[in-house]
Amino acid sequence: MTAVLEPANLTPAAPIPSPGRLVDKFALGLDAPICLTWELTYACNLACVHCLSSSGRRDPRELTTAEAEAVIDELERMQVFYVNIGGGEPTVRPDFWHLVDYATEHHVGVKFSTNGVRITPEVAQRLAGSDYVDVQISLDGATAEVNDYVRGAGSYDTAMRAMQNMADAGFTGFKLSVVVTRQNVGQLDEFKAIADRYGAQLRLTRLRPSGRGADVWDELHLLAPQQKQLYDWLVANGDQVLTGDSFFHLAAFGGALPGLNLCGAGRVVCLIDPVGDVYACPFAIHDEFLAGNVRDEGGFKQVWQKSELFQELRQPQSGGACSSCQFFDSCRGGCMAAKFFTGLPLDGPDPECVRGFGEAALDAVQGEIPKPSLDHSHKNPLRSQKNKPVALALGMRPVAGVVSAPPARGCDENPLAGFDPSAAVARPPSRGCDESPLSGFGPAGLETGARPA
Repeated sequence: MTAVLEPANLTPAAPIPSPGRLVDKFALGLDAPICLTWELTYACNLACVHCLSSSGRRDPRELTTAEAEAVIDELERMQVFYVNIGGGEPTVRPDFWHLVDYATEHHVGVKFSTNGVRITPEVAQRLAGSDYVDVQISLDGATAEVNDYVRGAGSYDTAMRAMQNMADAGFTGFKLSVVVTRQNVGQLDEFKAIADRYGAQLRLTRLRPSGRGADVWDELHLLAPQQKQLYDWLVANGDQVLTGDSFFHLAAFGGALPGLNLCGAGRVVCLIDPVGDVYACPFAIHDEFLAGNVRDEGGFKQVWQKSELFQELRQPQSGGACSSCQFFDSCRGGCMAAKFFTGLPLDGPDPECVRGFGEAALDAVQGEIPKPSLDHSHKNPLRSQKNKPVALALGMRPVAGVVSAPPARGCDENPLAGFDPSAAVARPPSRGCDESPLSGFGPAGLETGARPA
């Protein structure tokens, strides 16, 4: 059973918070992550402009099948509830379905995020027969015009077809994942209607200025009135919509929203990337937040429980200037990744602080703003530089097509080469990874952040 780490992990001079509330226990860190995000590959058939991991091309150093199995063995020993598998597009990895089966057979539930490219009717039928596998399909526009501007031409139709296949197979409760942007925030009701139509559950995620998202942050992130619009919509619909830890910074509008109102980085969540590097936060792929590698001695458990970075993150936080704000207890200073990649100090205000403190802090930023440490984007830009900042009807971006010939190299530009849908999946045995990984542990419905595909 996952437990709070011993107070010995805190510095002797630091006061130990009273772990009366569940959120306070989380702040101390747990002996195993509640939600582990695992990117199996950076290969992707799309080139979404806001991709948090700058995915596109496969990294030839990615973990082998045997190494991935060893990580799963370790997660089973640590009693990790489930893993959220992403990428890139994880289903293009040749051993993807084998690793899904291997995880569920070793009592580690799986939720995988996908753009839907490989959710064929046959795959959907097999997934519908499982109990330990959940699926999250990404869509960033309730219409093709809005979605394809961000995710690429044809991606709307791909996602809708995948959801239809899931619905036809009788798989209910899969997730429809939306990154909320300036262009689609007015479509929240339409997104909810799409989810209801296919028997899915809507999940809203915050846009972070991470990966390629940093390049379009000024174009896509919500304006102040839109943040209030989103908050009001979540207040009215939050009991039916999942948000993870995306929007706790909006609590300063008046009250906490459903979900984890805490930055869980290094405390209850983390990321394993395709080459085995372990980062504190799925949204902060940067050397500053690199804690170790699963290939190191002691493996993932050693990194999670003993790394210097994670122990530092589990110290009581002062909150900096934000601690004097009356809303600090609910907002907690906002998102670490959003602050870091906009050049703000980690103890400063969130760049989207609804009290306006983020705007003033951004105006004072000097020097070079941190950039992601890695970039696996496609070699040729897939989005026209002529596109204007805010546009819903501009030319769609071309994407690489599916080809039939096998790739000449493992990191070929098109990771879907040689794809045979009829042989895409082996039967996953069961689905025990409800969106709340805390069943039997804490309050029902608490759902931690998972990355969009």
